[in-house]
Amino acid sequence: MSTEIKKEEQMQLIFEVPEGIEVRFSDNILYLKGPLGEIKRDFSKIRSNISLVGKIITITPFSSRKRNRSITNTSRSLIRNMINGVTKGFTYKLKVAYAHFPITVKIKGKEVHVENFYGERAPRISKIVGDCKLEVQEDDVIVRGISLDDVGQTAANIEQATTVKRKDQRVFLDGVYIYEKSRD
Repeated sequence: MSTEIKKEEQMQLIFEVPEGIEVRFSDNILYLKGPLGEIKRDFSKIRSNISLVGKIITITPFSSRKRNRSITNTSRSLIRNMINGVTKGFTYKLKVAYAHFPITVKIKGKEVHVENFYGERAPRISKIVGDCKLEVQEDDVIVRGISLDDVGQTAANIEQATTVKRKDQRVFLDGVYIYEKSRD
């Protein structure tokens, strides 16, 4: 009986939220508010028990199976990314590469317009996800935000909008490509 209790204790992941971050947990939604903003994530579909006592978050798997323990580690990583987002933020840098037709990137509301891609008349349009901030500096597009999911998806949308179809991608290298991912 005592070994089972120790196993259960080993499977629990306990970590403390750093100073300067307000944390709230209600209806399986975790809210974090830090110096860069507020972020929330729904944990109702993740198969682990999350509890909050003061500033200590405890994650417990539903059972001792390997799959449930790995889901517990996934939820720990998600919470850690949320903490890093509200304290430091995330930045993705994209490079605009072209050989003949100069590509221009413009931000219009919640969309990014890539114009003159291979001389096309219609711009290629990608969506900005969440509350990401975008900057265009010469041949660089910088995506910043507090949610790693939103920043990564926005950068992927821009990169995917400039994919070359029905041509050899080793020869036709024009596009907008992610070249750096960082926490600020």
